[in-house]
Amino acid sequence: MIIENYTVFTDFIFLGLSGRQDVQQGLFVFFLLVYGITVIANLGMILLIQTDSRLHTPMYYFLSNLSFSDVCYSSTVSPKMLADFLSVQKRIPYNVCAIQMYFFGTFADVECLMLAVMAYDRYAAICDPLRYTITMSTRICTQLVAVAYGVGLVDSAIHTCCTFRLSFCKSNVINHFFCDIPPLLALSCSDTSINEIVMFTFIGCVVGCSILTVLFSYIYILATIFRMKSSQGRQKAFSTCASHLIAVAIFHGTLLFMYFRPSSSYSMDTDKMASVFYTVVIPMLNPLIYSLRNKDVKGALRKAIGTKLCPR
Repeated sequence: MIIENYTVFTDFIFLGLSGRQDVQQGLFVFFLLVYGITVIANLGMILLIQTDSRLHTPMYYFLSNLSFSDVCYSSTVSPKMLADFLSVQKRIPYNVCAIQMYFFGTFADVECLMLAVMAYDRYAAICDPLRYTITMSTRICTQLVAVAYGVGLVDSAIHTCCTFRLSFCKSNVINHFFCDIPPLLALSCSDTSINEIVMFTFIGCVVGCSILTVLFSYIYILATIFRMKSSQGRQKAFSTCASHLIAVAIFHGTLLFMYFRPSSSYSMDTDKMASVFYTVVIPMLNPLIYSLRNKDVKGALRKAIGTKLCPR
């Protein structure tokens, strides 16, 4: 039996976001600023949660893991994208492309599942507050985070292996700025129907479980809130959920737009813009959303700044 190696290219070339040098220089400055804010804001959020004892609760434990996944999955894309803005040929070795896809998929899955875990945490806190410390014990919180990372690692490995078993014999030019599944499927000269089924099935399971968990959690949360007699209690419950709902809507909306369509309807230029939003912008927005709309985080930040400015 003869085994044929269909992979004839040793690297891929990105077309990137623009071919104009002057535009690329402007984009470099803009995205460098965005990436800098992403790293500083998310690492700052993690440090703040670790150092302030008032934030040592399940909600902020999950938020610190969300910030960690934001930094990681933005870092799988942004540094290479920034380097490409200053390069004439935006090359990426074949193996590095696979590694980028794997780690991006892993942390995107973790992000998706962490939003679901945070919704369940809010359900437990609002709908069953008397049993909250038991329901969301340290052991259970650790297990939920471990499951999110485990699912991300396995799911991303399946997608990466399936994608890089395809043959790319026509061209090695990717009309994108990072190695993602849809542009590589569009580039392949193999039959991608199995890959599309795998993508819809596994991403559908991860995203579907996340969306259903969020949906049912908030159905029960809203029912509980509307039964509250105290308007102050209702306002407090709504305020704790508002930031999370905004983050869920932005992330899942973009994810559904990107991955739940057949490759025949894949529009390169449109989806590059959507990819910029969920790979670069959302990781920057999440810590800002949670800090600007959260009294505990703002209080901890003021305390930390006050301690640095006026040490005892």
